[in-house]
Amino acid sequence: MISHPNRHCTVELQALPSRIGQVRRIVSAQLRYWHLDPLIDRAALGVTELLSNVHRHAEPDKLCTVELELLLDRLTVSVHDHDPRLPVVAEVSAASDIAPLATCGRGLAMVAAMSESWGARPDGEQGKVVWFTLPAPSAAPKPTARLPRLLDRRPVRQFVEVEPVMARTPAPAPAPARSTVPG
Repeated sequence: MISHPNRHCTVELQALPSRIGQVRRIVSAQLRYWHLDPLIDRAALGVTELLSNVHRHAEPDKLCTVELELLLDRLTVSVHDHDPRLPVVAEVSAASDIAPLATCGRGLAMVAAMSESWGARPDGEQGKVVWFTLPAPSAAPKPTARLPRLLDRRPVRQFVEVEPVMARTPAPAPAPARSTVPG
């Protein structure tokens, strides 16, 4: 289910590798719609890392909700899952401090390095929310639901001089000549 009230978008999914790519495309499309194109790469990277963590670590199931919320000049991306265990983060000052060929443990360090802020909190009796924020450009225009209508457009008039063309019809074939001499 996807809901698109003004500046809020929610996507529920099973955190499976095939679904993660779909959610990344949804996040990119939503940010384009909100005219936040400069945030697409970082938001897509961050949501990919958070969903990958749900896929690898969440128990008892992989069901989760991705939420995008734009308030004033800040985009918050959060992932809610049903596992109450909060993430354990290695002491890392930046994503570059992690071995470049490491295959795990980079996710939250990357999220921390590319975001303005991030965190995790318990969500009710079961589950948790892991989130990050990105600064949004202040001049982002509000999306409009109105589509342009043909009547809103003024016709373009262009005058081009052309030489008049006379219609030419083929001349009738001459009638066979009649002899006027009596014969």
